[in-house]
Amino acid sequence: MTLKKLKTVLLLGCLLSGFLLSAQPIERLVKIVVAPDHANWVYKPGEKANFQVTVLKNSEPVPNAKIKYEFGPEMITPTKRDSAVLKDGQFRIDAGTLKEAGFLRCKVSAVVDGVRYENLATAAFSPEQIKPTAELPADFVQFWDKAKADAAKVPMDVKLTLLPDRCTEKVNVYHANIQNYRVGTRLYGILCVPKKAGKYPAVLKVPGAGVRPYSGDVATAENGIITFEIGIHGISVIMDPAVYLDLGKTTLDGYPFFNLDDRNRYYYKRVYLGCVRAIDFIYSLAEFDGSTLAVTGGSQGGALSIVTAGLDSRIKYLAAFYPALSDLTGYLHGRAGGWPHMFNEYNKAFNAKPDKIETSKYYDVVNFARQVKVPGYYSWGYNDVTCPPTSMYSAYNVTTAPKELYIYEETGHWTYPEQREKMQNWLVEKLAGKK
Repeated sequence: MTLKKLKTVLLLGCLLSGFLLSAQPIERLVKIVVAPDHANWVYKPGEKANFQVTVLKNSEPVPNAKIKYEFGPEMITPTKRDSAVLKDGQFRIDAGTLKEAGFLRCKVSAVVDGVRYENLATAAFSPEQIKPTAELPADFVQFWDKAKADAAKVPMDVKLTLLPDRCTEKVNVYHANIQNYRVGTRLYGILCVPKKAGKYPAVLKVPGAGVRPYSGDVATAENGIITFEIGIHGISVIMDPAVYLDLGKTTLDGYPFFNLDDRNRYYYKRVYLGCVRAIDFIYSLAEFDGSTLAVTGGSQGGALSIVTAGLDSRIKYLAAFYPALSDLTGYLHGRAGGWPHMFNEYNKAFNAKPDKIETSKYYDVVNFARQVKVPGYYSWGYNDVTCPPTSMYSAYNVTTAPKELYIYEETGHWTYPEQREKMQNWLVEKLAGKK
């Protein structure tokens, strides 16, 4: 099998399986175009940022369009709100500057023919100089070493169920049910293994936030890569979709906040240790080549990719889109913090307690990024309002391992096809190069 063929089919497989990423926004009749006046959207602290606004309909400027706009540091109360009439469909907004490294965001809305439209753009100010607010606990490494050691004593008790309707001529597909970090807790996922005898590299696919079923990545496995796509909630991943909708609205609603006051009981402890258990499982497979393992995901999955690589040296590569759970305490220092925004203005009254703040330090992606020792590929955009770029740079900038960052300025919490392809090519080259 040639590298070119492997690249092509792996990309197709990831696209067909959804590749755990948000869809690109749907096109609308009227478009509000907002763009900083620097081509790369990057400024130096103290340098003025202007935003050019154009309201288009059928690709032509809308005359006398009335806009409302606001600007200020991302995710924080705007510095200024105002309105304007675009006589020729265009308008220039002087948004001032930032004195320190960070992001300045401009939001614009307009009502055209009774329909409201909106858009935004975000100027970066020396983002490579952003430093995290998240503190590293003195016993961070010891805490997780003990947690992993305790979890390693728990038998995996693997139960694999063949899913004949998902198998192909080249791949066996299984529903995997594995005991997690504590007796009685379970980890579920979809395992796809090539049928042809041999030893293969593997990819651990970690999920974005939410509650859902999973289909696995059969197409990738058909071309010589074991894939294991996991859920995080300790429930089967092949139930009727309605079950997950119900759970997401009831029992698992707000799960990122569960037991935040106790570092040993916080919800993400079972999640992070579950990723390590997934590695244990992959290493137990007779078909695995015993060394070539990557982890990849987006949003919550981007966070879990960094966390897993930081926790377990058996991971050799990581590929992360817009990682969540990064620099959670940013809001307590007057700037944007990472998803799930547990300390923002809305949630602060409930969560800005000493015990909860302390717990967050043990789960903040920033502190796992400090531990990463393997090559990583990272990608995001400046317009992300789910995972603010300030928070993501906070984690990226403390990563000392080999790293590559690809910015697609205009993207929010979604990706372009070209963006996905570029990351996939990187991941495939790393895996294929080790074969």
